[in-house]
Amino acid sequence: MDRTATWDLYRSFLGVLRFGSLSAAARELGLTQPTLGRHVDALEASLGTSLFARSRHGLAPTPAALALVPHAEAMEAAALALLRAASGEAGEAGEPAGAVRVTASNFIGAEVLPAMLTEFRERHGAIAIELLLSDRNQDLSRRDADIAVRMVRPTQKALIARRLGPVRIGLYAHRRYLARRAMPRSVEDLNAHDIIGFDRDASAI
Repeated sequence: MDRTATWDLYRSFLGVLRFGSLSAAARELGLTQPTLGRHVDALEASLGTSLFARSRHGLAPTPAALALVPHAEAMEAAALALLRAASGEAGEAGEPAGAVRVTASNFIGAEVLPAMLTEFRERHGAIAIELLLSDRNQDLSRRDADIAVRMVRPTQKALIARRLGPVRIGLYAHRRYLARRAMPRSVEDLNAHDIIGFDRDASAI
């Protein structure tokens, strides 16, 4: 059994797993469908196990394929880190330089990040910040962004998570409303009030 599969094979494997078919994965990865099929066949031959089963919905991953996911994602994260390190340019006196793509929700991007990024830019002027604001969680493993500021801990084991700190959220009401409904004194009191807030998806905050 040959276990010397290259990263290209695992990259194709992740593409098929994420998009559910050879054609969809080929479009996303910029490969031809036959090439992608050969990659999957070569990886299965290398590992000595079947990774996908055909179904009416496309290619379904086998238990063996699912067991490989965290390890393949770790390879992907390492490959992207190597690419970023190789493509980065040194600024004056060896100062870090290049572009870093940061994604966050619209709320965090408008209310929290500006002060933080201003201070960062003052210290690292050679680094260009590309800010992607979206209430949809971008997939770091697919290189949608380099850094994600989120209100929930990521589930991908290949990612590194750090707590940045608390964000204060307040409740506000017009004086006319409080004259009619009275001031809430506890969290339970809010059940009897009209609330305008975020969607149930906390990741959008």
